[in-house]
Amino acid sequence: MLAERAERLGLAIELRTYHAGMSPVRHQPDTLLVEHYPLAAPSVPGRLDAANARYVLDLLDRATDGATAGEFSAIVTAPVHKSVIADSGVPFTGHTEYLAARTHAPLPVMMLASQAMRVALATTHLPLKDVSAAITIDSLCKIVTILHHDLEKWWGIPQPRIAVCGLNPHAGESGHLGDEEIRVIGPAIALLKERGIDVSGPLPADTAFVPRILADFDAVLAMYHDQGLPVIKHAGFDTAVNITLGLPILRTSVDHGTALDLAGTGRADPSSLASAINLAIELAS
Repeated sequence: MLAERAERLGLAIELRTYHAGMSPVRHQPDTLLVEHYPLAAPSVPGRLDAANARYVLDLLDRATDGATAGEFSAIVTAPVHKSVIADSGVPFTGHTEYLAARTHAPLPVMMLASQAMRVALATTHLPLKDVSAAITIDSLCKIVTILHHDLEKWWGIPQPRIAVCGLNPHAGESGHLGDEEIRVIGPAIALLKERGIDVSGPLPADTAFVPRILADFDAVLAMYHDQGLPVIKHAGFDTAVNITLGLPILRTSVDHGTALDLAGTGRADPSSLASAINLAIELAS
């Protein structure tokens, strides 16, 4: 597939064969070191094919197992189209959940990072109507603890400062616009403080991302996918990186989807992928 796509785009790329156990090799310009996995069916740019769904998952398995065994320092994933994998008969909600199951990680945490901010999520790929029930005191305590741990582990921040958003407008307006802040989020924050974690909130999400407030924190925990991610993507769509926290391995990814309309055209912007690779190298080091 890579050879065919390079020829289609007029790119002079030398593909070199990777074998497990090879000594680390520095990549040279215009070369790729590739472990060969044949497609189940020929790939047509921009066209989904459920026949290749298992092939995609086999690649994820190989990368994850290699990282778990210490063969790889990190893995970087490109976008994956969830529906075509699900259509093949394999239940699949996303990389984050799949990698957690593969590595036996009990609670993966999705975070996006850019030069401007780091935003983690209390819930990921859920319908909005299910978010409130999914947020509990226990889940928030576990998620913030993982966030705190991995900010120390990967970024070397000795005492991370974490802001927690409210769920409702104005963080519930003292219960008049929802009581999740009073029943769940506030008590979780109190418990975390007792455990020595520097956490603040619940903050109204419409002001938590104001630059002067962000300056006081190392990361923000948003309650749901579209509460936090639109902000960071607006601030730096071409440089934001998706990192899965709570795994025994390091995994980064792009912050966007598959863009099937751009496949095979040479017009896709690779900036987020380059950022994901660079961040993986930085954190692994």
